[in-house]
This record gives sequence, structure tokens and C-alpha cells, in this order.
Amino acid sequence: MNILTCEKVRKVYGSGENQVVALDGIDLTVGKGEFVAIVGASGSGKSTLLHILGSVDKPTSGTVMIDGTDLSRLNQTQAAIFRRRKVGLIYQFYNLIPTLTAKKNILMPLTLDKRKPNQEHFEKIVNTLGIADKLEALPSQLSGGQQQRVAIARSLIYRPALLLADEPTGNLDLKNSKEIMDMLKLSNRNLEQTIVLITHDEKVALEADCIITIEDGRIIQDEQRR
Repeated sequence: MNILTCEKVRKVYGSGENQVVALDGIDLTVGKGEFVAIVGASGSGKSTLLHILGSVDKPTSGTVMIDGTDLSRLNQTQAAIFRRRKVGLIYQFYNLIPTLTAKKNILMPLTLDKRKPNQEHFEKIVNTLGIADKLEALPSQLSGGQQQRVAIARSLIYRPALLLADEPTGNLDLKNSKEIMDMLKLSNRNLEQTIVLITHDEKVALEADCIITIEDGRIIQDEQRR
């Protein structure tokens, strides 16, 4: 079962002499439970693709389907709700609310929907990520690696169809980077979470099951590693 399908996705900015083609006919499928890394140099189009997959932006043409939903048919409000419920987002910067505890940050997507958490699922996430003893701490009381784990937990709490990670280790040292990648792999295997990771770091990409290379807005290589 495919969680993500992109067909002939094209993104163009500007017009005339100022026109920039950021994505030029992207075809991509990601099956349920896969861990895919998308790599490319700065300006290759990988961040543009991430924004489109996260329903933050829309393609100029082409189709993006996530868990059976055509993103092009969503208005701004619908896209925001879809993103919160179906797409987990992890960024290089943790985007935690500084005045809320780790637990409240994790539960924020559910709080916005006025939903109660599934306690068993919550405990499984925080235990998998190794932050069960940090739930009452404020972000300022946590290390960078711990803050990123909280951010990952927040992205998983809604059981998203797809987890998008944008340079999740870019702000961390080598030790914490390895720990975060280990956490993502655990989420993929233990929670059967489908993950698309955007990175410029080939060593990080090697942790994925599949590496897709983008250059000048086009996929130039699709390497299945497992």
C-alpha cells in the first residue's frame, strides 16, 4: 500500500526571465512502513518538495496523494488540519513552545483538536524515545538532543500517515545526531512509521531503506538499500 504518490509534480516560481523551475516532473511513491531519504545539494529542490509533501505549499502542476487524499483539493484551512492529523513534521529547529512542559508540547496536536491521548500509545512513544523521565521539564531544561526527541514525539502522537523530517540532525553534534537517527529507525520499526527524511548529509541518508537523489528539480537516482 502506497502512503505517498507524486505524479509529474512541477513547481515554478516567478515568470518570464525571472522564472525558476524548482521541481521538474517528480514521480515518487513511498509504501507504508518505508524509510526513505531524499538527498541533494542546496538548491536542488528537496526543501521545495518537502513543503509540498507537508501541504505547506502547492505544486504548479502534477498530483500529490497522501493516504488517499489529493492535496491539491485542500484549501488553506483544510490543509492545516490535514497536516496536523496526517503529516508529522520534524525540523532542524525544534519549534517547541518554551512555556510548556515536554508532555504538553507532545500533546499539543491533540489539544488543538480537543482530543484525549491514547495513554498506551503515548507511553510507547516516550519510552521508545527515552524521554519518559523528562515529561515535566521545560524545553530550556533539556539538551538539544532531548528537545529533538520531544519534537519527534509530538510529530508521532497523532499516528500520522507520513512523518517528514527536514534536516533533523542539522543542529546537533555527532553523538546526538546518531541518537536521533537511532530514534527515527526505532519509530520506523517499532511503530511502523512511514518516514521521508530530507538531508544533505549522505552519512545520515545511509540509515534509510531507500535513497533518492534530486538534482536541479529532478530525481536522478533511486537506490533501494534493503
